Amino acid sequence: MDNIFWHALDGAHRQWSSGTDTIRRYTHGFSPIIAFADPAAPDLAALAPWVTPGETFYCDGWRGAVPPGWRIDAETTMFRMLWAGATPAADPAPDARPLGPEHAQQALALATLCKPGPFGIRTIELGDYFGYFDGERLMAMAGERLRAPGYCEISGVCTHPDYQGRGLAKKLIGKLLHRHQQLGDRSFLHVMRANPARQLYLDMGFQDYLESTVRVVVADQP
Repeated sequence: MDNIFWHALDGAHRQWSSGTDTIRRYTHGFSPIIAFADPAAPDLAALAPWVTPGETFYCDGWRGAVPPGWRIDAETTMFRMLWAGATPAADPAPDARPLGPEHAQQALALATLCKPGPFGIRTIELGDYFGYFDGERLMAMAGERLRAPGYCEISGVCTHPDYQGRGLAKKLIGKLLHRHQQLGDRSFLHVMRANPARQLYLDMGFQDYLESTVRVVVADQP
């Protein structure tokens, strides 16, 4: 869990990532994330064959100097939170619809509006995603992203402002918690320090595991 992004990109998600034995990125179209085998020694130069000038990425756990050809666009911290509550005995969102490739544009538009974290047009391919619809309009969604043996991340949690206050996101999170428990996985999630949703997650039964540095970096000259 201390370096979960690396364990996902070099493990369960290796087929959707590019890079070396020390640094990897999600392939174009997926979440714009870079992970390091050792965040204290990020070999960004090794990623050059898989990076386009101007690309923006999120990095977790890296606090060192920025190498030539890269710049920091933003820096903050986020909490990695592990589920420690009572898992729902039944699926609280049986009426939620699975999201497939036909929903990719709507999912990306909702994520762009709500900003739950790095999200790409193909992010919903990384796991099971579910949503609530008003007709054919996507109101809320939540799904899975990072994976490691025994763990599965809940990610992409967002509700359109027109439909907030109905408990849709909480029901979708509960659905994923129930699914993970059935599979023998422990749920976890990430939330930025400034995101007020952290209190909701604490109230639901998540606990802080660690707080880490998050950088948004731009490849000026890979």
